[in-house]
Amino acid sequence: MSDDLRYMRLALSLGRRGQGNTWPNPAVGCVIVKEGRIVGRGWTAPGGRPHAEPQALAQAGAAARGATAYVTLEPCSHHGQTPPCADALIAAGVARVVVAAGDSDPRVSGRGLAMLRDAGIVVQTGLLAEEAANDLAGFFLKTEESRPWLTLKLASSFDGRIATASGESQWITAPPARHLVQAQRARHDAVMVGAGTARADDPSLTVRDFPPVRQPVRVVVSRHLDLPLMGNLARTAREIPVWICHGPNPDPMLRDTWEGLGATLLECDLQSRQICPASVLRRLGEQGLTRVFCEGGGMLAASLLSAGLVDELIGFTAGVALGAEGRPALGALGLDRLAEAPRFQLVETRAIGPDVFHRWTRI
Repeated sequence: MSDDLRYMRLALSLGRRGQGNTWPNPAVGCVIVKEGRIVGRGWTAPGGRPHAEPQALAQAGAAARGATAYVTLEPCSHHGQTPPCADALIAAGVARVVVAAGDSDPRVSGRGLAMLRDAGIVVQTGLLAEEAANDLAGFFLKTEESRPWLTLKLASSFDGRIATASGESQWITAPPARHLVQAQRARHDAVMVGAGTARADDPSLTVRDFPPVRQPVRVVVSRHLDLPLMGNLARTAREIPVWICHGPNPDPMLRDTWEGLGATLLECDLQSRQICPASVLRRLGEQGLTRVFCEGGGMLAASLLSAGLVDELIGFTAGVALGAEGRPALGALGLDRLAEAPRFQLVETRAIGPDVFHRWTRI
């Protein structure tokens, strides 16, 4: 069992290398072991293909016969753009397959495992299932609830402010924290902001410190499409995708202009005269996104929290105080009682340079 744990942990670490690059497919890892020696390993390639299993099998070659394959997600059993991974494992002659998590996709669920067992392969499931479920949570949410996993990032002063009263915010946190934000962007399929942030900051929303194979999609939530037409997002929309989630009946001229610049426009429903956050995530899920990294602003963050759509909170707290006149990290939540406040469970906290990083998951 100790060897099984070791190899599955390696498979999970390999799968994480694909996060942010494999959507709409899950980021899966695979390790093939023969007589105590790793003979093949792989993870889902950018764009979602090839899958992890055929890459690991190709590396293993003839050594895969009689070997054990450790896979973080149930091997697929359906014919899509590539043949089923279950068939590939059978054809390679592996003797045993250890799977961390079953696939909730109805095209696969249980069928991949059944194919392997019917071929005489020993199949074991559930090893490090919780860790795999955490890594693949976005894929499962897209499959089961038609929406991506949402991480909300907040970088604030010790007293919860994101800018001075005049709007100055660069920089509250130090370079190490900002470097980690870049790494978090790279592990998500998309980076999302509200229209106010896009207008005030003119962000690029790209990964710059270590550009990934696949830059995240830049998503802006803007009811009226009233965004800077000469800003960074507009100028680069043909190079790196820009998706704008807007309300019904936008200004036809603005719609045509943004489409002409290369942006993808996604019409969303309204709720209390504002864009419905559930509709935004549903539309993003329809496009295949599995993991979204939201960087504000305060109104968008508050609406997502109020709707119960934030799966993970990532906070960066700096040792500086801006006072009551500073701009708050969150917009109004409309809470009358403490019991109504959304609550999260602390998962991790550590120092990042002079700042504090903390990560929370929804209870």
